[in-house]
Amino acid sequence: MPLNAQALNTATFAELLADTHHTAVHLEMRDLYAVGDESDDYAAFLRTGLPNLDPPRSFWPQWMPLVKDAAARGVVMRRAGIVSEPVTDYIRYEHAITPLNLQSGEDVRWLPCRRAFDIALPRNDLWLPDETLVQFHHFTGTGDWAPDGKERTTDPAAVALCHAAFETVWQRAIPHEKYTLQAH
Repeated sequence: MPLNAQALNTATFAELLADTHHTAVHLEMRDLYAVGDESDDYAAFLRTGLPNLDPPRSFWPQWMPLVKDAAARGVVMRRAGIVSEPVTDYIRYEHAITPLNLQSGEDVRWLPCRRAFDIALPRNDLWLPDETLVQFHHFTGTGDWAPDGKERTTDPAAVALCHAAFETVWQRAIPHEKYTLQAH
């Protein structure tokens, strides 16, 4: 049953994704995230250089079933990251764990900032399910969730801007399997 306008603002992301029927796209534009649910895995990666690709031993058990369920329903899930080069340690980590995104059913691409200079981009990371609603993500300067970490809108102009931005990024971005990290 489709979510009504009020439910769209109060639904969890899992409920929002469960109500998605065609596409769910995610645009990431930060070079550093410091969100708590992945801090242990990230710290271990910095120590060892090895990613934790065992979903039950990480923060992934909540995420992977959501994506697999959406993909099984025919939802096309795409994630694009715009990254500075040379990449940060965090982007090295994110790139190293991306096989779990792919295994879940997401398609992932990377776009170096130098190839995004002429794209009109929203200032915040976002999710855009079925091109009907935008969920913006707000972070602190250090990469943790801001107190008002998520904001949703169905404003047609915001949706159109975010859709156009994502599609342009996607067309220029490099598929995960072909993207070579430019390390420092």
